[in-house]
Amino acid sequence: MAQSNFIHSPLQKPLSLACGISIPNRIAKSAMSEQLADRYGSPTTDLQQLYAVWARGGTGLLITGNVMIDHRAFVEPRNVVLEDERFLQANRLWAQAAQANGSKIIMQINHPGRVAILPLLKKPIAPSAVGLDLPAMNLIRIPRTMSETEILEQIQRFATTAALAVQAGFDGVQVHAAHGYLLSQFLSPLANTRTDQWGGTAENRRRMLIETVRAVRQAIGKNKILSVKLNSADFQKGGLSQDESIQVALALEQEGIDLLEVSGGNYESPAQLGYAPDRHVQRDAYSLDYATSLRNQSKLPLMLTGGLRHVDVMNRLLTEGTVDLVGLARPFALQPDLAKQLLAGKSVKEPAKIPTVGYKPVDAYLQLAWHAAQFRRISSGQQPKAIKGLIRTLVAFGPRMGFNILTQE
Repeated sequence: MAQSNFIHSPLQKPLSLACGISIPNRIAKSAMSEQLADRYGSPTTDLQQLYAVWARGGTGLLITGNVMIDHRAFVEPRNVVLEDERFLQANRLWAQAAQANGSKIIMQINHPGRVAILPLLKKPIAPSAVGLDLPAMNLIRIPRTMSETEILEQIQRFATTAALAVQAGFDGVQVHAAHGYLLSQFLSPLANTRTDQWGGTAENRRRMLIETVRAVRQAIGKNKILSVKLNSADFQKGGLSQDESIQVALALEQEGIDLLEVSGGNYESPAQLGYAPDRHVQRDAYSLDYATSLRNQSKLPLMLTGGLRHVDVMNRLLTEGTVDLVGLARPFALQPDLAKQLLAGKSVKEPAKIPTVGYKPVDAYLQLAWHAAQFRRISSGQQPKAIKGLIRTLVAFGPRMGFNILTQE
């Protein structure tokens, strides 16, 4: 009987975007790092099969994990890289697998900037020569300040990857400007201490993002989805504030983007993983205050990701018009058919306990390892299975991560 109450659930309604594409329901799988490319950066059959499973599970919008715009900078080993037509067919099969049941898929395109894990022995590039505010990291991985020529090159690389994604059949792209990656670094007063036209004022700090969005729109045309992922705040004293982030969102609306995904945090304060200071993290949605405030000033379609677990809360946010799409990420690692469950009125299951050691970078790695092990199970046709304990989690992924780093081309 409970199911009949959700026949007309707001989650079931399609969402029409300004570009003309309609998403079949209001549930989106937000990006997670799959690390299922081959050593050269080409999508594998495992990656295609993983997305086919999520699509069969009824998800309206699938957003890929990080796709690198530059082979010289990886977020993690085995990220997909799309710089030219070499891997176009594998990407085409990836898109087709995700779309087979009516889901839409957009490719998240990204450059890690100062948080690049590879290549290990090369200085990463960043807006300024400011290292991460983490023990050891602020000594061993000080980035190199980008020249203006390099800034313009990376803007063009975003556009090139976007054009290739659409050529491969993706429904659009998501420009990643959150979580402490390159575009997020340009937005942050802590990471961006430049005094030229790419830094100094709030308008200058967002210039790279705005120029990237313009270049990407020109590359994909007006009939494909152009999404941006943006931090509601960095949750760091002196970092990108909520007020400034809202100004960035309003500027993006002026540029005509189709969808804004709201998240939060970075490597130093990973709110997206629930590690931000408690006062910032609401029980049901980490960035709800931001979404509510932005909605009062903007009609931009909003996707809220982070902490959403209760179906009643999701339906209420959609009914009130606070958000247009609900984004979930980690629950998809244990419930591949999560969308069907939500559409039937069931909330997300209680999360499995993932081991922690109390040091944020290591805990973030353990989260990554734990979920990556689930993706491999799903992609090989197995059911997800919770890994218990610190040692088992490390064994499940540690040796593989080491091998992947050493053999990455």
